[in-house]
Amino acid sequence: MASSKRIPRQCTRGVRQMTTGWIRRMGAYDTKPERFLEKLDEEPGDSLSSEVLCAGFELEQWRCKPFAFHLIEWLPEYALPEEELQVDHGNLFVKLNQAAVRVYTSEKYKSRGEAGEIALHAICRDFFGTIPISPRVFYKSSSNDVVKAFDMVHVRFPDADKMEIWLGESKLYGDPSSAISDAITSIRTHIDGGFLSNQKTLLGPQIPKSTPRYEEVMSVFKKQATLDKLIETAVFVIGILCQSEAALKAKKQDETYRAEIREEMLYLAKRLNDSGLAKKFRLVLVYIPLADKKGLVTAFDARLKALQ
Repeated sequence: MASSKRIPRQCTRGVRQMTTGWIRRMGAYDTKPERFLEKLDEEPGDSLSSEVLCAGFELEQWRCKPFAFHLIEWLPEYALPEEELQVDHGNLFVKLNQAAVRVYTSEKYKSRGEAGEIALHAICRDFFGTIPISPRVFYKSSSNDVVKAFDMVHVRFPDADKMEIWLGESKLYGDPSSAISDAITSIRTHIDGGFLSNQKTLLGPQIPKSTPRYEEVMSVFKKQATLDKLIETAVFVIGILCQSEAALKAKKQDETYRAEIREEMLYLAKRLNDSGLAKKFRLVLVYIPLADKKGLVTAFDARLKALQ
């Protein structure tokens, strides 16, 4: 015969509180796609740190199509706000379609940089533990608009007493010299007082109230807050995806490849140091070497269009 004893009320209340607490803590950003890129090298620094993340090789070929597939895995989170990421079998394709359409629908895809933006988004989320607070696509009035804003706006909490606003700039280029030159120009433009003030005004209302430590985050974006407060908390993360001589001739990630990739990373880091930006702001350089930039963009576009 089953026991007639009832669970004490205080115990059931504790269970309800624990369950409710668990639901509050868990959200769409607590789950991520499986890691694809591999960290090959890093150069820590107080004002400028650099690292290399590589797609790797398979059967002596650079993993172009698998990399494009991985970018599509991150597509919904890049293009949709957290409240729209509630996905089940009934709305799965609809959500993917919505995300794909918001990125772009243009046939002139070869010069577009969204694949690089998604890569930078994924890297910051996966390797640095950032949280998105303002999807870039919200700035668009149509899916093919070219947006003049930061490519990424995330928040990061290194510890209980610290908050960082990660402002991203991504460059998807064939030539590394042009990529880093344009990145430096973009950062200089973005730190202009008028641009930053305008961005602060635009970003504040978009930050969802579900963001961890919401009031603390919002304190930086309030109209009354000085721009100095934003700059003090800012980390400018620069993603360089460009054609790599080392990746082009390599067939595997051996020591020769790693050494040549490190030299390419150090070249980009030196260009950043020589710009003087690292003396004023905290910078993170993320280098993603490509063996086939054109192939990656084409493969990404094909997968994106298949969802539209």
